[in-house]
Parts: sequence; C-alpha cells; structure tokens
Amino acid sequence: MIERYTLPHMRSVWELGHKYEIWLEVELLACEALEQGGKIPRGVTARIRRNARIDPERIAAIEKVVKHDVVAFLESLAEPVGVDAFKLAIWYEEVRRHRDRLRAVRQDIAVGKLSGAMGTFAHLGPEVEEFVCARLGLKPDPISSQIVQRDRHAAYLSALALLAASIEKFATEVRHLQRTEVLEAEEYFSPGQKGSSAMPHKRNPIAAENLCGLARIVRANSLAALEDVALWHERDISHSSVERVVLPDSTILVDFMLVRLTEILKTLLVYPARMKQNLELTGGLIYSQRLLVALLEQGAQRTAAYEAVQRNAMEAWKGGAKFQELVAKDPLISRYLNASQIEACFDPKYYLRHLSRIYARVFADASGASGGKGRPAGEGGRQGRRAGRGEVKGRRKGG
Repeated sequence: MIERYTLPHMRSVWELGHKYEIWLEVELLACEALEQGGKIPRGVTARIRRNARIDPERIAAIEKVVKHDVVAFLESLAEPVGVDAFKLAIWYEEVRRHRDRLRAVRQDIAVGKLSGAMGTFAHLGPEVEEFVCARLGLKPDPISSQIVQRDRHAAYLSALALLAASIEKFATEVRHLQRTEVLEAEEYFSPGQKGSSAMPHKRNPIAAENLCGLARIVRANSLAALEDVALWHERDISHSSVERVVLPDSTILVDFMLVRLTEILKTLLVYPARMKQNLELTGGLIYSQRLLVALLEQGAQRTAAYEAVQRNAMEAWKGGAKFQELVAKDPLISRYLNASQIEACFDPKYYLRHLSRIYARVFADASGASGGKGRPAGEGGRQGRRAGRGEVKGRRKGG
C-alpha cells in the first residue's frame, strides 16, 4: 500500500492481518461444515475459534522456511498455545472468568433502538427496528427512551476494568519477582537494552510497570461510565461526551494491555534455582505446620506439640542451627516421630501431591475433555536458556 494516499478505513481492509482473519474464518467455516457432517468431533470448531491467534510476524518467519504463505498460515495456527502451571494456573483460571464476563456483557450491550425520540415508535413501527437490528447482528432493546439506558455500557466498562485489575495484579507480581532480593523471575532484557540512564546495572520491569499505570486509567473510566447511568429524565445526552473518550480509550488500552502481558509471559525469564534457594532461606521453618500435624496424628497433645515445634523454630530463627537438626534432637518430638517420619515432614513433594487433580479441574475445558488428566496443552514445550544464569525463558518443563 502507498502510505501517503491510504486512509485508515482502506488500510484496515487491505492490511495483512485482515487477510489472515478472512483466511481463518474460511477455515473455521470449513471445520464447522465437517463437524455438522460428522467428519470431525463435536466442539472442535469452537475450540479452534477460542484458541486461534493470528501472528503475522510468526507467519512470515515460518514462510521463510516453508516458502508457502498458506502453509505458513496453517502451521502458525497449529502451534500449541501452552499453559504454564503453579502460579500461572491461577492466572489462567482468573482470565477465563473475565472471558466469560465479557461474553455475557456482550449480550447486554449488543442492542439497538429505532423507536423514536421517546421510545414510542411514533414515526417508525417496531418492524423497522427489528429489521435493522437483525441485519446488524443486534437485538432490539425491549424498551427505551431517546437512548439505550447506560447501565449496559457501565457493565461493559466495568468488565474491562476488572480485566485490567487482574492484568495489574499479574504485572505487580512480575515486578515483585524481579526485585533484587527475590529475583525468581524477570522480564526479558534484550541485548543493548538500557535499564537506567544513570545506573548501568539496572534491569527494570518497564513493561509490567506500564501495565500497572494503564490499569488505573481503565478503572477510572469505569467510574465515569457508572456516572453516566443517571440521566435527566432518563434521556439527556450528557453521557455522550464521556463515552466519546472512555469507550474507545478503554477498549484500545485493554487490547494493548493483553498483547503486552502476553509478550511478557511468553519471554519471561524464570529462575528455578533461585526459587529453591529462597525456599531454603528460613532453614526449614516453612515446614513447621507439617511437623505439628504429624505430631498430632501420632497422638501428641496439641499444646505440648505446638510448644515443642515453636521452641525449636525460634532457636533456628536465631541462627542456632537448622530447624530439622534441632527437631531431630528434641525429646518430645522424637518420642512420637522417628527419623524417617521427621525427614518426611521436610519433603516439599508432600505439598505437590494433589497437583494432577488441580490441573484436571483448571484445564479440563482447555483440553476439551472433562475429567481428563488436566495436563496443560503444550506442557514440556521448547525452552530458552541463557548461559551462566540457569534461567528458563518462556514455557518450561516440569509444570
């Protein structure tokens, strides 16, 4: 396209991404026809539509190898999306709730009206409104005044604000994990990137910080939408000037935030060795609850057991020795637990024993099979490592 003479509406028609969107729709319709004919399992089309992502840059990269644009397009769609676990499984489930909210609120806001200045169809009958709305993919508002009532729009912007709030939550956690004293994960830092104009050592989580700031705007916009619900005689147009700003701004910002968050998570540098190191900072104190429960299961009186565990924990906290070493020498504890039982109390695998059931509950829908093993799609995908740091970039095994 010639940029000098291309207006925005024509650019959107001819840009590469739009072409791929049309290709995707053709493929989806073909799948739908095959599904109706019993040639492929039920639900395949819905899952493809839900998970398919168009990435022109990725398509271009594949095309350089396969030398075929359609093949490159199809291979890019076939690549597994992948879902990381522990922490990220919680994020996944939270985002799915936002998706459901947005789908529900879309039904509320996808309405139209051509019922006249007071909603009484004074000049055009209801059949005209029904015809126009049907052609536009909308439902006629069952009853309206001069305007569609603004609780619908407030619900939509509130759903966006909730989504933005979760994005800020995820970004805040990335920022926390990147703190020098934690450093269990961090944003990808590209060659040549600068973290500070004054301090060359800094590697700031600038993308995550940006998301936290933008979330505040989206939340503020939702409040403005709530202010629009109350109108004089339920029909003034004071909402109009507000919506000219908050509707496009919020949708554009949330779209940008989702893309940026996706990139952060795809390239996130993860440091498992540092996680293990941080777990061991307390010298085993994190296992005090497990030790107390084990004593109670073996018949120890609760008050005495608690005092014994606490006494040794406080000694370990002061740096006297490691918690497990102190526990093994305690007469009350050794009366109820032998060496192997004490050792078992300090095994982190105990806390991971129900992971497969948790994954099954979270990822059953993603795999398309209820009651399945719940293994995340793409688990054990490609790894990226940087020499000397022991980190993992993007998806990693062992989730």
